[in-house]
Amino acid sequence: MIIKELDYTAYKGQKYQAEILSDRYLSIEPTDNGFDMKWVMSEEPLRMSVDDTILSDWLENPIAYGAFEGDRLVGFVEGFLEKWNNRYRISNICVFDSVARRNGVGTKLMETILEEAKKSGARMAVLETQNFNYKAISFYRKMGFQIIGFDRYAYSNRGPEEHNMRIEMGKMI
Repeated sequence: MIIKELDYTAYKGQKYQAEILSDRYLSIEPTDNGFDMKWVMSEEPLRMSVDDTILSDWLENPIAYGAFEGDRLVGFVEGFLEKWNNRYRISNICVFDSVARRNGVGTKLMETILEEAKKSGARMAVLETQNFNYKAISFYRKMGFQIIGFDRYAYSNRGPEEHNMRIEMGKMI
């Protein structure tokens, strides 16, 4: 497997699909003194299909790296420097190929984008995930990220009931 920078013109706007499947979610409930956070096993599997685009228009001068086996793209990561707060936003990381998952592809992609973040002079790296994406949260924690914020209603007014809340994670670099 080779990690290399993606050709911006060849990959910009390319669509992809992924699926998130989890057996638990991070419950975030208000208390008198703040919030209580704990992992809760789901009665039914939590499943979400993701239809997204590589190098979307909203990104500010992004860079993307791909993991290739031969000519086949098996995963990618993209990010950019948020100049207003000097944080490096990892806007996407996805390993398409299920065989490549748990074989270090995600780790190599994350290490590559974190090196890019350091080169940019950013003070920290940040990313977003969902509270039901147990595998992603576990992976990000393994990579040194911690939860730095959340939004219970980012995706809908029923976020807590749907077990679909935004989690912001960050890592000092």
